[in-house]
Amino acid sequence: MIAAGEALLAPAVTRRLIGEFTRLRPVSRRIGAPTAMVTLTPRETEVLRLVAEGMSNPEIARRLVVTEETVKTHVSHILAKLGLRDRTQAVIAAYESGLVVPGQGHG
Repeated sequence: MIAAGEALLAPAVTRRLIGEFTRLRPVSRRIGAPTAMVTLTPRETEVLRLVAEGMSNPEIARRLVVTEETVKTHVSHILAKLGLRDRTQAVIAAYESGLVVPGQGHG
């Protein structure tokens, strides 16, 4: 990722960043899923939830019993459908839509 000019954040840093972001963001702006979120397939929604929980592609692949390439494909589709630039924006979208809620264990 870094060689491609993209940023890489450790999952723990991402979780802290999102936790602070959602804590500081007014609740009224977080209510209601963006319209684009409904375009995701159930599997893409599941992958997005796992990305938002801080899991890496290899971790997601093991959890879902698929290849890492399949996970990468799902992530690419999620980014394209939601009009997002990277995983960080996807995590923010997942929290803002209510797909993932800070402080709740998801498995």
